[in-house]
Amino acid sequence: MVHDSLIELRQATKTFEGPAGVFTALNRVDLRIEKGEFVTIVGKSGSGKSTLLNLLAGIDRPTEGEVIVSGTRVDALGESACASWRGKTIGVVFQFFQLLPTLTVVENVMLPMDFCGTYPFRERYPRAMELLHRVGLADQAGKLPSALSGGEQQRVALSRALANDPPIIVADEPTGNLDTQTAEAVMDLFRRLAEDGKTVVMVTHERNSIPSMSRRIVLNDGVVVADDKMTAGR
Repeated sequence: MVHDSLIELRQATKTFEGPAGVFTALNRVDLRIEKGEFVTIVGKSGSGKSTLLNLLAGIDRPTEGEVIVSGTRVDALGESACASWRGKTIGVVFQFFQLLPTLTVVENVMLPMDFCGTYPFRERYPRAMELLHRVGLADQAGKLPSALSGGEQQRVALSRALANDPPIIVADEPTGNLDTQTAEAVMDLFRRLAEDGKTVVMVTHERNSIPSMSRRIVLNDGVVVADDKMTAGR
């Protein structure tokens, strides 16, 4: 079956069982995202933003509905197949960086290549160094993450997300722990990735328009309440 959109959610619903009963985090969401879009997903806490991101990244599965990425039914994959698929297709950037503290900066960036075997062994270190150079951190390659500032760690996390050259980058509150100037620098990196043809999907609690994004999706109580295409310079 041919799918025109790079990412497609069809009637995606996600519920969780808790002490108070069943909580519906997402409720029959239909969504299409095209190649090269820079999409921000906004909404108040508990609106379903991170749940939506986890579904399209294959980190979680819908209770009902379908998640299709690059023609693959992600929700139908087994755990091992999904991990392999994610490693090659999705680059994930977390709010709290999630760098391994006992590995050096360059070893953290090499990790996805080691896991997926996407590049010959001899090419992994040079590629990791090239990615660190792109974010201005090649000179920090031999340090442990704890020696870096928060903004530097987030740039390392972005380099790691790009290690396998995935077509899609998803980011969950990537600037939430950064000062304004550093956050703007990280956002500029995402903008350049979208300009280079990557599809970027970013969750944020900020409702302010980000000039470089192409689209803003607003969630409320697990439902898409607004889906706005942004014009250049807005």
